[in-house]
Amino acid sequence: MKRKPMSAISAISAMSAMVLAAAAVVPLTGCEQSSGDAMGPAQKAGKVVDDAGAKVQDAVQQQVVKADAAAEQAREKAKEATAQARNNLDRATAKVGEKVEQAGEKMQEAAR
Repeated sequence: MKRKPMSAISAISAMSAMVLAAAAVVPLTGCEQSSGDAMGPAQKAGKVVDDAGAKVQDAVQQQVVKADAAAEQAREKAKEATAQARNNLDRATAKVGEKVEQAGEKMQEAAR
C-alpha cells in the first residue's frame, strides 16, 4: 500500500511536537553532570532540541523542493496547453476563412 506523503504543515506540526516535548524535559533534569558523562542533562536536552529542529528544517525543505517541482511541471503543461489552443484557434480561423470565401464565390455565381 502506497503511503500518502506528509504535507509540510503535518511535518512541521510533528517536529514541533517533538521539540516541545524535548523542551518540557529540560526543566525536569538538573544541570549537574553525572560523573563520567561528557555532556550534562541540559546539554543533552539542548542537543535533542537542536536535532529536532534540524529534522523539521529538512522536512520542510523537502516539501519546498517537491512544491517547486510541481509548480514547474504545471507551468510547462500550461505552456503546452496554450500552444495547442493557439494552434487549434489558427486552424479554426483558417477553416472559417475558407468557408467565407466559398460562400462569397457562390454569391457571385448566383448574381451572374
